[in-house]
Amino acid sequence: MQLTKTEEQVMELLWKQEKAFMKDLMDEFPDPKPAPTTLATLLKRMTDKGFVGYKEYGKSREYFPMVKKTDYFSKQVNGIIKNFFNNSASQFASFFTKETNMSTKELEELKAIIDKEIAKKK
Repeated sequence: MQLTKTEEQVMELLWKQEKAFMKDLMDEFPDPKPAPTTLATLLKRMTDKGFVGYKEYGKSREYFPMVKKTDYFSKQVNGIIKNFFNNSASQFASFFTKETNMSTKELEELKAIIDKEIAKKK
């Protein structure tokens, strides 16, 4: 299941804060801030999707992420690789390195990361 761009914005705030009341999220939201009812609706949808949980304190709810940022990001990248690159990580890597205009230094850093992962798997 995926999040909309606005829901991802809310998740970014929750991942950063780890737990927050609606007022905390509103304070951190960049301008133009959504209406409180809009944020409440987003949080409800995200709770229904299983991305957000909450604890109730009287009439207030303290929200927290139910999904780790790395897990969500990993699923998104794997979906891109599957849907746009015929499930081929090497096609994705080729596109990524060519189309993002990476500097020689960035390519060398990427190569070092790949070499490290290869060494781990041996």
